[in-house]
Amino acid sequence: MGGCSLEGTKANWPRGILQARCGIIVRSALFLELRCEALKIMAQSSAGSRLIPLNMRFAIFGDIHANLEALEAVLADARSFDVTHFACLGDVVGYNANPSECVELVRQLGCPVVKGNHDEQASEDTDLSTFNSLAAKAIQWTRDNLSEVDKQWLRDLKFSRIVRDFTVTHATLDTPAAWGYVLSALEAAASFNYQNTQVCFYGHTHVPVGYVKNGVMVEEIDASHVAIETGKKYFLNVGSVGQPRDGDPRASYAIYSPSEKVVVWRRVEYPIERVQQKIRDAGLPERLALRLGMGK
Repeated sequence: MGGCSLEGTKANWPRGILQARCGIIVRSALFLELRCEALKIMAQSSAGSRLIPLNMRFAIFGDIHANLEALEAVLADARSFDVTHFACLGDVVGYNANPSECVELVRQLGCPVVKGNHDEQASEDTDLSTFNSLAAKAIQWTRDNLSEVDKQWLRDLKFSRIVRDFTVTHATLDTPAAWGYVLSALEAAASFNYQNTQVCFYGHTHVPVGYVKNGVMVEEIDASHVAIETGKKYFLNVGSVGQPRDGDPRASYAIYSPSEKVVVWRRVEYPIERVQQKIRDAGLPERLALRLGMGK
């Protein structure tokens, strides 16, 4: 999708209004793209070619951040629960010391993947002044340790996708390329306006949490076990595989059963000390190693 340009617009229009109009155009285009995809899937399902098998289970995971040990532990845990499919919410790279290995492992899964802000920055040669110092140093190191093939794969990822009967995005649905944070019911409400499926999974905050919309009301719900109820919509954060920030250092992800209409969050232990040593050996900031042990 091409960007929205201010060139050639009426000179007497205030620039703020023009930027707002451009934002509306971009959001509307993204909304229409997802809406068309949803309608296509619904049509195929009604024809019988995309009906959901009763034994289908999805492992939904994201914010891996180049933590290979955590990713391997999550995949092993998911397979122990007979997961049949995977979906990745982005930020495969950044912060930790195995970016290329994590890209390759996710790529081998052949699963739907959406782009995260670290994926975007690591695959481009852009200014890093808007990132905090820890993130900026990690991104530059990541850029230096990814192949061009890895970077192209990251660049080609979409911001949002519909998978079977649910949506995946890294940050928000209303402005996915702006990398906004959903930390409250009010912020979740904006994404619900662009959600064309009953369930949407997202990441970015590294904190597992859920929001449910019932009519016009949006409420926060506990991120442990959710039964998907008819007539309601759900915007669910599965937490982070590679750098949890909710005070629990264990890797976080969720398992979704479309036929049973149930989402269950999982926490998985992994060898944190090994990852911390890799960070130090790579010359990455010490703070990145310490925070893994604290889950913050």
